[in-house]
Amino acid sequence: MEAYLRLVQAADKLVKIWDPYTGQILKTYEGHHEGINDVAWSSDGDFLASASDDKSIILWNMEQGDLVKTLQGHTNFVFCVNFNPRSNLLVSGGYDETVRVWDVARGRSLKVLPAHSDPVTAVGFNHDGTLIVSCAMDGLIRIWDSESGQCLKTLVDDDNPICSHVKFSPNSKFILAATQDSTVRLWNYQNSRCVKTYTGHTNRTYCLSTCLITINGHYVVSGSEDAKVYIWDLQSREVVQVLEGHRGKRGAVGGGGYFFGVCFVWSLADAAAEQTHPGKAIIASASMEKDLTIRLWYDGNDR
Repeated sequence: MEAYLRLVQAADKLVKIWDPYTGQILKTYEGHHEGINDVAWSSDGDFLASASDDKSIILWNMEQGDLVKTLQGHTNFVFCVNFNPRSNLLVSGGYDETVRVWDVARGRSLKVLPAHSDPVTAVGFNHDGTLIVSCAMDGLIRIWDSESGQCLKTLVDDDNPICSHVKFSPNSKFILAATQDSTVRLWNYQNSRCVKTYTGHTNRTYCLSTCLITINGHYVVSGSEDAKVYIWDLQSREVVQVLEGHRGKRGAVGGGGYFFGVCFVWSLADAAAEQTHPGKAIIASASMEKDLTIRLWYDGNDR
């Protein structure tokens, strides 16, 4: 597929593929029996994995739109999923407090890691697939050897806040983590040091995602419970831009329009290791409750 696509998962049990330029829904995938918590592309864009409250992961063929395999093994909600760079392995985490590694071709579980003491909120591979990172509501970030399943490192902040999301930097030297004390932290995991902190947004209730932009500079991006998108300069830690457009009530627990995630829109042909758009900085944001919209944010100089 050469077109730029945007993928959406939802509580309506459906996965939808959108054309971000026309706003047209291109495909809808049905197969889960409960709400969907996370989705992941394979590096070549040929397959899609979706994680659901029905305790399963479904692999979809993007070309035919067919259900390829259903992965069963988690004993509670599956909350997060990610492919390795070669797309032959899949890692998942769930409310059963485990991290599981799957053989994509055979559709079977290779490893079950008793990873955390609370639900697992995010999982991912590093750039060459040799390491796995996981985080959970127990506040711990753990680094695993993907081959042996051995836990190599555990990172934890002194205050031990719930960890919402975690991701390797493109060069795999750092880990970016979002926590429910309204802070994003950049960790040097090799020496177990938090080297940067980013604040100004609100994150005390939901699992918000965070990521790095490496086009036209180096920036950290996060959603916020005040229905805004925050962008920090990676080095100075200063908020350089706040994107407003989603509707919501600041600080109202359970109120309308909370913003819950940010990610990039990739060209599927280039959606491999570093996960950066080949020529443009584009951010996709999605909001819940009363807002229920997806918004695309473009760099005005690149559009």
